Amino acid sequence: MTDVPRQWRSVLPHLGQPLPPDRTPHSAGRNGSVQANLPMELVRQSVQSREYWDIPEEVADAYRRFRPTPLWRARAFEKEVGARVPIWVKYEGGNISGSHKLNTALAQAYYYHRAGVRELVTGTGAGQWGTALAAACARFGIRCTVFMVGGSLERKPYRGVLMRMLGARVISSPSTLTEVARSGRSGGNSLALAIGEAVEYAARTDGAAFCIGSGETYSILHQSVIGLEAIDQLAEQGGEVDAVVGCVGAGSNFGGIALPFHARAAAEGTAPPALIAAESSTTPKLTRGVYAYDRTDATGSSPLEAMYTIGSEYAIPDSHSAGLRYHGAAKLISALRHAGQVSATAVDQVAALAAGRAFTTTEMTLPAPESGHALAAAARAAGDGDADGDAPRARTGVLVCVSGHGYLDLGAYQQFLEGELTDRAPDPAAITEAVGGLARIDAPVNTAAAPGRPAVPTAGTAGRAAGRAADLEEAR
Repeated sequence: MTDVPRQWRSVLPHLGQPLPPDRTPHSAGRNGSVQANLPMELVRQSVQSREYWDIPEEVADAYRRFRPTPLWRARAFEKEVGARVPIWVKYEGGNISGSHKLNTALAQAYYYHRAGVRELVTGTGAGQWGTALAAACARFGIRCTVFMVGGSLERKPYRGVLMRMLGARVISSPSTLTEVARSGRSGGNSLALAIGEAVEYAARTDGAAFCIGSGETYSILHQSVIGLEAIDQLAEQGGEVDAVVGCVGAGSNFGGIALPFHARAAAEGTAPPALIAAESSTTPKLTRGVYAYDRTDATGSSPLEAMYTIGSEYAIPDSHSAGLRYHGAAKLISALRHAGQVSATAVDQVAALAAGRAFTTTEMTLPAPESGHALAAAARAAGDGDADGDAPRARTGVLVCVSGHGYLDLGAYQQFLEGELTDRAPDPAAITEAVGGLARIDAPVNTAAAPGRPAVPTAGTAGRAAGRAADLEEAR
């Protein structure tokens, strides 16, 4: 019987070279930069090449309420999609937040609470991260303020209700509370703007700290419990996989399921499985973006990070990909993509919801639309091909992470069933304009991108509080 992991596992010792350092943005002035209030343990987890990190007992105790999470072979789904090899599913939807986000929310709330922070402020897209942080703050006795992308909040009002049930203050973004929203510098319903509002609000609120749930190296570390459990569960059930699939917004879900497999292979000197990132076709940072330094939020005051990005200024088309609608990918995921160790595929929302419906009717589990992107990519990997235009290849098995449930996303499935959804292709000229002024990173020696298609990893969103070189040196 698989136990809850006692340690997180980091992939940093197996990268071969350090991650590109963050850069101070030109717009960060004395009064405009984000305050360095990240707990030092989170900084250490982001920069030290230690492979194993003990999970604090208070966090482990909270994990035991919902972990280990189920893993099963999806035989009926395999038949429905015409898979040629087994598809194994790791399901992360069985907790109060309905997603994998609670894994890092609990860890972060614990460290911030120990550091004396009285309020955590964040931005959320689909609301899963906001819900997870609200639950974690309730657990550790911290106030919580959540800026949620307005379009998502309108479509998913019960996400807001659940966050308020957990004691959080929920604010629709764009709001009237922040200069970054009032200025209109980063327009529309975007996760970057919601994050920017949270950054600004936290910076001016006594006792508050900004907190992010996905792209940071430490949040990906906390999510390693997913892949570590999956490795043990596959061994128990006699399963073999040579492809691991997860959906990508900024990258914590994908990193959580995939990177423990990469770390194990590197430590053992064996070939790793294919690591396949499934992104939304409305936000194709890994398949159509560039590898460059870009902003992680709309304030322009946070450190610039090396990421695959379609540009923080790009107006992302509306879609039910929700939590995947972030302009960049985590710097850790981006670096692996740049080195050719991660491949990527873009999935339309109609295809994602079709895969979600197929999974619902065959496996009796309703996935979030974000997870539908991963299921569509897994079906492809188990059938005709992988990503980046790959040709069909022989496989032994595919592991896919279903990152959350879809019970608060039934409006999206209703539109799908009634034939009301269409897919809007990104505007190549708009992407070119959005990335035009970014500082590019040298072309990789080895890339997994298809011919003629640039590959881009994107940045996470938390290095902002760890920007001081002295703190980083101390942490090392």
